[in-house]
Amino acid sequence: MTAAYQGEQYRNNNYLGGGSMLGKKLDVKVVSAIPYAGLYNAYYMMGNHRKNVYLLSKDKPCDYVRCTVIAIAQSRNAVQTKLIVAPEGQVYYEPLIKKRLKRLRNFRLGRLSCLYEKSCGAIVFYRADDEDKVLLVKNKNGRYWSFPKGHVELGENEKQTAIREIKEETDLDVKLHPGFRETSDYCPFGKVRKRVVFFLAEALSDDVHIQESEIDYFIWVSFAQAKEMCCYENDLRVIDKAERYLGGYTTKH
Repeated sequence: MTAAYQGEQYRNNNYLGGGSMLGKKLDVKVVSAIPYAGLYNAYYMMGNHRKNVYLLSKDKPCDYVRCTVIAIAQSRNAVQTKLIVAPEGQVYYEPLIKKRLKRLRNFRLGRLSCLYEKSCGAIVFYRADDEDKVLLVKNKNGRYWSFPKGHVELGENEKQTAIREIKEETDLDVKLHPGFRETSDYCPFGKVRKRVVFFLAEALSDDVHIQESEIDYFIWVSFAQAKEMCCYENDLRVIDKAERYLGGYTTKH
């Protein structure tokens, strides 16, 4: 994900009132199911005022549900702004929320601000002459070295997202090691809760062609150099685990 995308998300959160409503707990009354949309009409009370919301739930909800505001949607003409809520403990990401909202006949989605974000990527390494080199990339307008990754798209599983993002950003074909999966959870801005899933990917070549719209620079380095160049604690933790995993994998094979 680029720094520009993060900035746009931050502006969307503020523009749509995400700073005050995303993550807020509400007691809602379920009114009716919306045919074919996988959503429910519901409302909560603010003083004497009834505020309508859309409820997204994995199961048929009870009449009254304790919910979390998981998204704020604005219509294309900027006339309507709707809260999207889900029962406490249920997590939904942007692709599914968008899919459900696009089924609505009386609401045309413009902007969408989500509480939960999910990206997938990998520690990409290339083995030559019994030495492992790690690929680091610097995103467009980014300040720090990290790894290829990006948002999950509708219909993808985590591994498919990681492989697609690596291919798009670096043009590398890779093979994922099935025994390695690490997660990183943090709040990049405001109340947004982001999860990044990292795999370990062996590149079939070291011939990188960057996606210039997303990536400014790339470099192949040793694991020791990668630890010196990366700044985030979560990235350093994942690098260390990948190095130890490869050490054990090499010993066994």
